[in-house]
Amino acid sequence: MSPTSTASTSAPAPLLDEQICFALYSASRALTARYRDLLAPLGLTYPQYLVMLVLWEQGPTGVSGLGERLSLDSGTLSPLLRRLEALGVVTRERVAGDERSVLVSATPAGEALRADAARIPASICEATGLGLADIAALTEAVGGLADTVRRAS
Repeated sequence: MSPTSTASTSAPAPLLDEQICFALYSASRALTARYRDLLAPLGLTYPQYLVMLVLWEQGPTGVSGLGERLSLDSGTLSPLLRRLEALGVVTRERVAGDERSVLVSATPAGEALRADAARIPASICEATGLGLADIAALTEAVGGLADTVRRAS
């Protein structure tokens, strides 16, 4: 059988614009680019911002807890934390009695960034054309989708 006859009898190739993976990928890239612009005045990258969000939400957190919360391995998280520490926005301290555990805390400078970061959700609403309630619903739906896909893997 020639390649032409095989192609004509097989199912049509999926179309890019009909793939949920591409829609999510494209939306993620667009949102991340918008966050990058909003975070530049704060001196933070998007991954650094995510770390700060966890610390602002939870307070001092172990490195392993940060990794779990952000789905990052220690090879990715350690250099990220070193850069945040060099910026003076976090500290890392070994936990007394457990030298393997490291606690990450926001410094006063890191806490001060929280007020500047408070404007970001409104800017994201403006960029997306969605209200906070719509973004919350979309966030919940995409999070649920991610959980379902993880369970299926």
